[in-house]
Amino acid sequence: MSKDWIDALINAMPTGLRVLRDEQTIQRESRDETEDLHFPPDVVVEPTTTTEVAALMQWASAHCIPVTAAGARTGLSGGALAVQGGIALSMRRMDSILEVDERNLQVRVQPGVIVERLQDAVAKKGLFYAVDPASRGSCSIGGNIAENSGGPRAVKYGVTKDWVLNLKVVLADGSVIQTGANTLKNSTGYNLTQLMVGSEGTLGVITEATLKLLPLPAFKALLLVPFASAEQACEAVSAIFQAGVQPSALEFMERSAIELTQTFTGDFSLKMDDGVQAHLLIEVDAFRSEDLMPQLESILPVLESCGAGNPLFADDSAAQERLWFLRRRVGEAVKASSVYKEEDTVVPRAKLPDLLHAVKAIGEQFGFESVCYGHAGDGNLHVNILKGNLSEQAWQEELPKAIRMLFESVVTMGGTLSGEHGIGWVQKPYMDIAFSPRHLELMRGIKLVFDPQGILNPQKILPSE
Repeated sequence: MSKDWIDALINAMPTGLRVLRDEQTIQRESRDETEDLHFPPDVVVEPTTTTEVAALMQWASAHCIPVTAAGARTGLSGGALAVQGGIALSMRRMDSILEVDERNLQVRVQPGVIVERLQDAVAKKGLFYAVDPASRGSCSIGGNIAENSGGPRAVKYGVTKDWVLNLKVVLADGSVIQTGANTLKNSTGYNLTQLMVGSEGTLGVITEATLKLLPLPAFKALLLVPFASAEQACEAVSAIFQAGVQPSALEFMERSAIELTQTFTGDFSLKMDDGVQAHLLIEVDAFRSEDLMPQLESILPVLESCGAGNPLFADDSAAQERLWFLRRRVGEAVKASSVYKEEDTVVPRAKLPDLLHAVKAIGEQFGFESVCYGHAGDGNLHVNILKGNLSEQAWQEELPKAIRMLFESVVTMGGTLSGEHGIGWVQKPYMDIAFSPRHLELMRGIKLVFDPQGILNPQKILPSE
């Protein structure tokens, strides 16, 4: 395609709207955190207002130019990559916290706001935004909404969709809509807010979000619990909930995940006995300190009955931060250790032992090693497949068969392909495992209504027909 349209775009945009085409910016927007994918856009646009986004979309629609919105590019499914070139719509300058409504426990934000920054800002007012991805220090609210992100505290507080009340969205033709209302209840028409959450920028461009808040639980306790086998650790997860306990986080880490992270960070302060093969990281929270111990007293007998070793109790904020630091760096550590692929499998949590068994059995059959960790309380297991000594041919030709076998097992267990990372570019070939042809046809119909020209984040989510 001729790139003469770029000059026309620059001339047509409002004064002050950044349209960038230098090599450094193009390369910055060509990657996210998904494997080694590289898709350079033709041009990068950096708006600061909804009006500017609307002007861009109106022009792009008139000229049929692809537009791929992106936030902080921390995604793990290739969802924000411009696979057809065209315009990369970077939302990083739309990064204002517009209003904190303390009376109604709500906050209005632009999509480029970094999650941790939002959490810190509302915490100063005694409020709590609980969606807490491992990349919270670098990922943005807009990206979280696009992927319906979760994180460790989703087990108690839910994922992004549970916190979104209303969105301002620019549609493919430049029209601007509000998807809902800033109310806790809304039974007025189709729920376009929830349709937009998790749609990965394929239906519209989110330029503002109204999010729920809660009072901040000021007190936390944290346990790191060793197990002689990963299966025992997974069995303990369901037992904890059956005992009537509701942790604020319940994370699973294989021994190899911790060892890789210790090597990556240089922090070897956690000592593991030779017989330990997995850990659960269990957090409880409360508004009063005296409410913590009863929760722990309910958990400890369950852990003992499931064969756990002696828990490590992090009784102050510094000790807790050290353990969370270890957990949050696992993904980076795995990525640094080998070429890898990460699958974001999720099953009913009682099926976690079956899922772990399936992962290891498939790895043995196809000759790959895997490092598993994730949000055990949600049944969400991140399966990191390491290339290791696999040949390039096996990696390219045989591994997709293994991944298909894994997803087939997951769906048979009542699970699905992604718990929080989205489908994006890398998982769309497997969508036929989770959905019937009729179901996929309905999704394509929705896409067509919102984006008849197919210019919004093309070639994502839906498999090629």
